[in-house]
Amino acid sequence: MSETHSIEDGGAATGAIREAKAEVSALVRDLKSFQEKIEAKMKTQDDRISMIDRKPGQRPALAAAAADATPHRKAIGDYLRNGDESGLRGLTVERKGLSTAVAAEGGYLVDQETAGRIGSILRGAGSLRSVATVAQVEAGSFEVLIDATGMASAWLAEGASPAETDAGQITKISIPLHELAAMPRASQRLLDDSAFDIEGWLAERIADTFSRAENAAFTSGDGVDKPRGFLTYPTTPADAWVLGALGYIATGAAGAFDPTDPADALVDLVYSLGARYRQNAVFAMNSKTAGAVRKMKDAEGRFLWAEGVSGDQPARLMGYPVLTVEDMPDIAADAFAIAFGDFRAGYTIAERPDVRILRDPYTAKPHVQFFASARVGGDVTDTAAIRLLKFGVS
Repeated sequence: MSETHSIEDGGAATGAIREAKAEVSALVRDLKSFQEKIEAKMKTQDDRISMIDRKPGQRPALAAAAADATPHRKAIGDYLRNGDESGLRGLTVERKGLSTAVAAEGGYLVDQETAGRIGSILRGAGSLRSVATVAQVEAGSFEVLIDATGMASAWLAEGASPAETDAGQITKISIPLHELAAMPRASQRLLDDSAFDIEGWLAERIADTFSRAENAAFTSGDGVDKPRGFLTYPTTPADAWVLGALGYIATGAAGAFDPTDPADALVDLVYSLGARYRQNAVFAMNSKTAGAVRKMKDAEGRFLWAEGVSGDQPARLMGYPVLTVEDMPDIAADAFAIAFGDFRAGYTIAERPDVRILRDPYTAKPHVQFFASARVGGDVTDTAAIRLLKFGVS
């Protein structure tokens, strides 16, 4: 009896092993079939990519971007170090609004990476670019349409015909672009040093020069061959504001805050600005003025000034960011030393998107001089968006 059971058990085990082998064999076949399908799809995809590569003037987007950036950067590097123009003259840059590395105005366009480094520095701390509207244009000027009075609206009864409403007063502001130039110098020995980052050095020198010139013009430029600064506009008391002028609040003391209630003028300044502008508003003042305001306290002895939580966050005054603009005037009699407003609505900067560079090895021997230029314009586009604090009696 036991022998019979042993035979039956052995037969069952053998059958189970056969079934397992069959299932494993089927799984292996399925895996091989799946692998063959994947390989076929990958081969088809490779063939398509190869066909695209063989078509003249067509490349995958990422490959095209990488291929464009490297030759332009190498060519501009050769030109800056050795004056070799051959790489740039045979180069075509494929990006919007730009068909060649040779600028029509003369000189060569810097590569996109260098231009990006320049732009990053220009938008750095203390720059009005960081809070204003910046528009890139290809023309020689930028036009902005302003609704001076606002379009009227009306409530309608159900089924009533709509009546014509006032269309508002539309004015046009034209912002001309002006040429801004910088002329950094370097010795030929320094340029011959392959370890010297010529593009980075040039970007920092150009950006530093451009930034100082731009901020001075955006603040107090007269508009003649340069942008017009917001401090050059006519001023009027905030409670008597008119279109085309900047409203101001007086501190009540000549060249100082009011000795009794110094913070009251700041409160009045903030709330003299319309509510729709306050949500994006910032204070603008220079370091000396900021030092005076930094010491102010409220009635309970708390500082009105709060430092940023981290290094990349601006300090705040009464809850609003503070932009340190060194071109703002110092506190003095009747000086407009503090501005408060929504500069994104109130001031527009227009610029050409390219920076041109020309190498001059002759004028400043034994140094090599670089002539860098850009075209920039700026003007107030909404006088209601900016308020000033006047350090005067009235």
